[in-house]
Amino acid sequence: MKKSILKSVAFLSIVTLMASCSKDETPNTDNDGIQNGNETGIDCGGSTGVTCPDSEPSEGDGDTNANTSENLEGELSEAKTLDASKAYNLTGSYIIKDGGKLTIPAGTVIIATGGTSSYIAVAQGGQIFANGTAANPVVMTSGAANPTSSDWGGLVLCGKAPTNVGSTATSEVGDLTYGGTVSDDNSGVLKYLRVEYTGAAFNSSKEFNGVSFFGVGSGTTVEYVQSYNGGDDGIEFFGGTVNGKYLVSTNSEDDGIDFADGWQGNGEYWYISGAAKAGIEGSNNGDNSGVTPLTTTTLSNITVVGPVTEGALYFKEGGGKFTINNFYTKGINLGVKVKDTDTDAANRIEAGDLKITNMQFASPESGLEKTDYTGATQNFITEGVATGAGNGAAAPAWTAGWTKGLETAAAASSENLEGEITAEVTLDANVEYLLTASLIVKDGGKLTIPAGTVIKATGGTSSYIAVAQGGQIFANGTAANPVVMTSGAANPTSSDWGGLVLCGKAPTNVGSTATSEVGDLTYGGTVSDDNSGVLKYLRVEYTGAAFNSSKEFNGVSFFGVGSGTTVEYVQSYNGGDDGIEFFGGTVNGKYLVSTNSEDDGIDFADGWQGNGEYWYISGAAKAGIEGSNNGDNSGVTPLTTTTLSNITVVGPVTEGALYFKEGGGKFTINNFYTKGINLGVKVKDTDTDAANRIEAGDLKITNMQFDAPVDGYKTTDYTGATQNFITVGENTGAGNSAAAPAWTAGWTKGL
Repeated sequence: MKKSILKSVAFLSIVTLMASCSKDETPNTDNDGIQNGNETGIDCGGSTGVTCPDSEPSEGDGDTNANTSENLEGELSEAKTLDASKAYNLTGSYIIKDGGKLTIPAGTVIIATGGTSSYIAVAQGGQIFANGTAANPVVMTSGAANPTSSDWGGLVLCGKAPTNVGSTATSEVGDLTYGGTVSDDNSGVLKYLRVEYTGAAFNSSKEFNGVSFFGVGSGTTVEYVQSYNGGDDGIEFFGGTVNGKYLVSTNSEDDGIDFADGWQGNGEYWYISGAAKAGIEGSNNGDNSGVTPLTTTTLSNITVVGPVTEGALYFKEGGGKFTINNFYTKGINLGVKVKDTDTDAANRIEAGDLKITNMQFASPESGLEKTDYTGATQNFITEGVATGAGNGAAAPAWTAGWTKGLETAAAASSENLEGEITAEVTLDANVEYLLTASLIVKDGGKLTIPAGTVIKATGGTSSYIAVAQGGQIFANGTAANPVVMTSGAANPTSSDWGGLVLCGKAPTNVGSTATSEVGDLTYGGTVSDDNSGVLKYLRVEYTGAAFNSSKEFNGVSFFGVGSGTTVEYVQSYNGGDDGIEFFGGTVNGKYLVSTNSEDDGIDFADGWQGNGEYWYISGAAKAGIEGSNNGDNSGVTPLTTTTLSNITVVGPVTEGALYFKEGGGKFTINNFYTKGINLGVKVKDTDTDAANRIEAGDLKITNMQFDAPVDGYKTTDYTGATQNFITVGENTGAGNSAAAPAWTAGWTKGL
């Protein structure tokens, strides 16, 4: 951003239009809006003395005066519409004055020569209508044989909207007045416009941007605009209230997109790549950082692809009030830059005026700093998963056809995943996600994971995915394309990473504000039908990282999760602790698989009041199923109460197919198939509450089959009076006895 004022004189030139006339040289009476001498129509002589060339009409088009090229230069004070069939040569400044209206149809190309003297400007009261389409954009470009940045000026719009540099300021380039009190001022429409090779410089501190908006009002439409290979900033807003949507800045030699001077517009879908300095530079005022109106904006769906030298965002010259959401960066070494000497910017950060949510640092450069701000408040950035402008680092779909120089790959090969999610985020199955730290879906956040998505975790206990109370996860796998959460190690093994944790608001018997064993998240409450989302066709692998011998992750942990949550077709594979565990709550679990867990296969406790159906457990180091009431108070209510049906446990196991412990609860189990076990139901002799419940008839197991038991087999080690709580009979268990059931086909592993 440059602050010096241009004092040059604008060109007032004759617009010379090469036109075809009839053979008797009668002037064409079509009005081009520019009068040359005493001419009443297009350039065809007039007082200039230029004679029109002989020409034959174009066959079949009905136009006897078709032109192939036209020079643009001078001033426009009335309506003029260009012709997309012509090539327009911008040979000097072209100023659309108060009352002037320039319409540029789709497919029109304007070719500029002349460095700083060649630019298009819209003065206050003038209007421009660049009516491109995705297939046929309006293009303003260089006329050089070998075009490069700074070949010509650029496009400048000046409006009557408020700024903080006064109501009669003078534009940095063009010496045009801008500013005022008309917030909804209308300077026209820029739609599907590409400006190329702009940024001609008067000196080191005064040069054109690709497109500059000086005090432009919200009545102006700015959508689908690209600056390509510009010598200064790509696009810059100097105050005003205009909004910018679907903006692209590519290979700018200063900042990608810049705003200052009390800009009060909003931005949505910005894709910035190749900025030499900052991706986005946002400031209040370079001369008075505290002046009002304060630069105030909401930005959403932003991508900055580095490298950059001054941060993805440079919050400078007092900053302002910025709210930014869904901010994706790739290949940067600094997230947010703030000068230590910028006290007004620091004060605004401390006041909470800079808030960035769902900011993702994908493939960061070595030595990444999320911010260089050293003040007390460091939480103005909330990390999460972002799609940015629509496709992460790759060009979004909305850039197709009208932009230039973008990487159009479907998606980057891999992206880092960590931080917090507070809004709606959807992953991309074409991207391999690397879970490098904790990812927390906070209250109000919603994480959607489409079928076929793979998340690879590194970092041991620091790497896990958690859904806090009020958050939701939607793992929408299919049998053919499950969602997979696995280890990123070259040779994966159990306990490589944490696991998946869900915390809900449903009742437990450990209180309504308990803290999860891992993740330190609150769970419990009174909302029985609480909804934490959907887990369907999900496989978690190599989980169970341990903090110590008594505190470690399970494959999937449900803390106080409500019955509104769907849990179906979920497998834990090669976990370092329990495969799947329910800590209270009311959620049901159907079509669950636990394979090769180093503790129990499936565990439930703390007043769980859900039901289970079709569980297939193999390779549990301890119990196939561990069911308890409460480890600290075995008699506390609500009592763990469940009905389980169609269950298979394939041994060996060391603590029984079922371990009824810590007071047990009220269990009804039907169609329970076991194979290769030495103990059916384990009950500790010292567990008096568990014994009392067996004696009261609260444990009932019917059609329990003991297939191929190992040596020393016992149906139960319970020694109390009641021994008939188990009814032996043949069954199919989870569907296919000891073999993997049909419903496991395609999405499970190791069966």
